[in-house]
Amino acid sequence: MKNTKLSYTYLIIIHAIIALAVFALPFLSKILALLLPIIGLYVVNKTKNKNNEVLIVAAYMIGIEVFLRMTNGNFNNEYIKFNVIFFMFMGMIYSNFSTNAFIYWFFLILLIPGILVTATITDYDVDVKKSLMFNLSGPVCLAISSIYTFKRRILFSNLQNIVVAMGLPIITTTVYLFLYNPSVKDVVTGTQSNFETSGGFGPNQVSTILGLGIFVFFTQLILFSKTKKEIFLNGFLLLFVSYRGIVTFSRGGIITAVVMIVCLMFLLYYFSNAKGKSKFSLVFVMTALMAAGIWVYSSFQTSGLIEKRYANQDAAGRTKKDNLGGREEIIDSELKVFLDNPVLGVGAGMGKEIRKESFGDAVASHNEISRMMSEHGLFGIFGLILLFLTPFILYVNNRQHLYFLSFYVFWLLTINHAAMRTAAPAFVYALTLLFVQVKIPEKPETSID
Repeated sequence: MKNTKLSYTYLIIIHAIIALAVFALPFLSKILALLLPIIGLYVVNKTKNKNNEVLIVAAYMIGIEVFLRMTNGNFNNEYIKFNVIFFMFMGMIYSNFSTNAFIYWFFLILLIPGILVTATITDYDVDVKKSLMFNLSGPVCLAISSIYTFKRRILFSNLQNIVVAMGLPIITTTVYLFLYNPSVKDVVTGTQSNFETSGGFGPNQVSTILGLGIFVFFTQLILFSKTKKEIFLNGFLLLFVSYRGIVTFSRGGIITAVVMIVCLMFLLYYFSNAKGKSKFSLVFVMTALMAAGIWVYSSFQTSGLIEKRYANQDAAGRTKKDNLGGREEIIDSELKVFLDNPVLGVGAGMGKEIRKESFGDAVASHNEISRMMSEHGLFGIFGLILLFLTPFILYVNNRQHLYFLSFYVFWLLTINHAAMRTAAPAFVYALTLLFVQVKIPEKPETSID
């Protein structure tokens, strides 16, 4: 047990050092991106995926994707998604998959009409291959990951290892943000999303991954901190990641993290016995105090501008006309496109080209739901219904999956404000489909239904 604790501490230190190394020598980011699939391939081949090592490898890649992007380590924007898909296929080769996962193969089939529509369009000067990759890599990553995880049995302790694997590289991201911009006060002048506090990268995506990190270290703090040292360490990480997430001035990821934590606390309280519920008040008070403390500190560091940001005001305190940073206009246009093309849609990736004509600028969608409707028509709606309902149908007989609601809302809220730019919502959605067991069964079952 002591070795496990030490290794966790050492892993945190190592990931902080990685941030320092890449900050000092930026070319190391490319090397890191190249080494990850090689190391992952070695690990999975060596273990034959006996303990679902592909999920650990994929989770780590999910956590490090934004860091690689902000440091120009990614070889292309879909690099991590393709790697996750590759390792999910490797997992299927070694460990098979449930025959009932056909529902996600069907989801992939529903995407085909939209692809065919795009392939036959000649009215727009568009790179069809690039457009399809940009818009469909996320849904395909979700489907392939879901086929692997569908009703796959896993212990809750092993699920936490997957969660921690996502969290460790988020430490790297957070430390890098601090090195890139140690003084928040010096760069915050308004209430718009801030690129300086986001490492020079998109605040929306940085906020999303840091929000996921907030949830990771919250679970480590309240469920897996057995000593004072662990409580202090995980508490510090939670506060550190939360602060850097808040000062990106991108609200989506932080609000998502709060909802994830509320969902977890609800399930923990609901399934606790009388003794557990009596202790829950302490957890609630501790959480509230930490949240209040980090908010007050963030407000101080931003001279009160963060409060105006969340109140949807500008620096002068005037209420902004739009609530979603201009996303309402894009959503409205996509709904109109759907009403004009309700059956087949306008084709995968073509919504951006249509907006180029309407807005004078090729604005990419931030909302995966309205994008699926406008670009895939009724087939997109059927696909969305499938994605919405399937996890809840499985959850009826999967009540020990304490993270189910949290993972589900992460996917749902993220695709509403950041679409599927990163692989995180696709992979986290797939984790809702795992069949989780808190305790080891008397007769362990290795097969999947």
